[in-house]
Amino acid sequence: MGTHTQGKPARKPGNPRARKPSRRRRGQRLVDYPRTGRRGLRRWLPSWRQSAGALGFSLSALVCLFGLVYASVDIPDENAAARREANVYYWADGTQMVSTGDVNRQNVRLSEIPDAVENAVIAAENDTFYSDSGVSPKGLARAAVNMVRGQETQGGSTITQQYVKNTYLSQDQTVTRKVKEFVIALKVDRKKSKREILQGYLNTSWFGRGAYGIEAAAHAYYGIPARELDPSQGAALAALLKGAEQYDPSVSAVNHRRSEARWKWILDRQVAAGLMKPAVRGKFTTYPEPHRESRATSLGGQTGYLVDVANKYVKQHTSLTDKDLARGGYKIHTTFDKDKVRRLKRAVEGVLDRGIDPKKRDADKGVQVGAASVRPADGAIVALYGGADATEHFTNNADTTGVPVGSAFKPFVLASALENGLRTPAGRGTRGTRWQPASAGSFYADDGLLQESATPTSSPADSPADSPARRHAGGGAAGPDAAHPTLRQALAKGGNATYVRLGKDVGWERVRRTAVASGLLESSMARLERTFPVGTSTPSAIRMAGAYGTFVNRGLRHDPYSVTKVVKGDEAAAGLARPGARRALDPDVADETAEAMRGVGTSAVDRPVVAGRTGDQDRLRSAWFTATTEELSTSVTMFRTGPDEPQLLPMSGVGGAKSQHGNVFPVRIWQDYVK
Repeated sequence: MGTHTQGKPARKPGNPRARKPSRRRRGQRLVDYPRTGRRGLRRWLPSWRQSAGALGFSLSALVCLFGLVYASVDIPDENAAARREANVYYWADGTQMVSTGDVNRQNVRLSEIPDAVENAVIAAENDTFYSDSGVSPKGLARAAVNMVRGQETQGGSTITQQYVKNTYLSQDQTVTRKVKEFVIALKVDRKKSKREILQGYLNTSWFGRGAYGIEAAAHAYYGIPARELDPSQGAALAALLKGAEQYDPSVSAVNHRRSEARWKWILDRQVAAGLMKPAVRGKFTTYPEPHRESRATSLGGQTGYLVDVANKYVKQHTSLTDKDLARGGYKIHTTFDKDKVRRLKRAVEGVLDRGIDPKKRDADKGVQVGAASVRPADGAIVALYGGADATEHFTNNADTTGVPVGSAFKPFVLASALENGLRTPAGRGTRGTRWQPASAGSFYADDGLLQESATPTSSPADSPADSPARRHAGGGAAGPDAAHPTLRQALAKGGNATYVRLGKDVGWERVRRTAVASGLLESSMARLERTFPVGTSTPSAIRMAGAYGTFVNRGLRHDPYSVTKVVKGDEAAAGLARPGARRALDPDVADETAEAMRGVGTSAVDRPVVAGRTGDQDRLRSAWFTATTEELSTSVTMFRTGPDEPQLLPMSGVGGAKSQHGNVFPVRIWQDYVK
């Protein structure tokens, strides 16, 4: 008998249903890794399905992660450094005098930058700039690899990424910052035009020598604005973007070779990229040597005093404040003449070096000099000397008050007498007063009344036929006699007693009005008392130079000014129109005053001048000399100060016994200056 089994019959071999489990066995893994049924190395090698799945999952995760980062990172506000600009001051000829501020930057529009300079930068930094999306994935990957290796993450950024780094982010070299840079660059590329991005990049990039931006770099390396750069100079500046510390040719011979090699490469690269024609490239075979480093950002020497005067004028005549100027970005065009400023500085320093010796004489310690030159025709301040160094001596001696002007004030007394006449006693035995006209040839007689000298003072041929000098010829070199000098003689030398009397007869108030009308500030006028006519007032050298110009300008007054234009962006500040002329003196009065002053201390030059100085009789603590021609009016003052002395120190003995209380030095300074 055959046997048979209990239960379900066994499935036949080869039946598919026998190899297909109905459900996953308990304990079976979702991902078969390490792989079962494999031995050795094969057990650890993923299948192609597993590899493809892992890659797909990773890519999906990266896309999701990038989407989250892209959504979470916004374009931030510009950082503070990117917003800061320098204030730039220009000489009268339009060349840059100095750039001031924490950041030496002057933003310019892309239209002001030559195309050749733009092309040099694009060729050097990012030749696909106009076609790319603003980012370099390779650069980001390289940064990640370098971070893992412990190296710097910098390198491979597009112009857009560099602009983002300069404008919105810090300069830290980290992967986090690089990721932000990447994302923000994508958004900026979509939001801004390529021209806007290139303009921002050129205005924020570091070029070395303290210069941020192409405009500051053009001045720092070539002494010209960016609009004047030629293609060769543009290529040399573009080379600096790779690293100014390694490519500034003035640093070392190695730097020079490196810079010249990259300059050649950039020019050739422009040709290869179709940005420059070969014929144009052939014109540039000699490396454009930059100037020696001169940042022109220092306020030392005379520069600080020039900036001080310009800033004061801007604040007085516009709505700009200290806070506005501190924000930077202003282009301030001044009236200062570069050559005259340097000549005046050399004249002052030369005279002091020859005549003042603090080691030899205690009286020479603390000697200070201030000087200013004004153009009488319009009042432009063309030069000044404010002290030895604006970073060490902070008071601007050319624009300070507090220094008594002495006998240099007498011309205003004479002009007031000519303009107003005198009120004098009517005479012996007669009560009351009488009005008397005056002239430069008048003198005080024994009876105390002003009389006219019969002795001519100058040849009629020296003056116009209808001039006051001809109408009032009088008071020769010797005068009526030594005891009775004419007003002209008392003006030239000594004569304090004469002018004390004259000021009283004219009236101190009238004298003050004449001085103020001529250009001195009312705030600098001294008390109205006996010595007022002989110079107790304390005007600045700038105001004295301007007021003396009124005499040669036939009585027309031009207030001193130092700034012609202030511009920020496309907007010019209002209120800086050139000051108009005002009638201060009758033309005949101005002519006669000028004629009376002619010849005072003028042996240094062969052209006629008008001059006034502190005299031997002055016992004030200062020495002055002010002289004017129709072209230039200059005032020089000397005085002494002490570190713990609130008052001026005596001038006695300054420069030795023969210096006439220091009076010889202002004259010598003026002589050396105008020769």
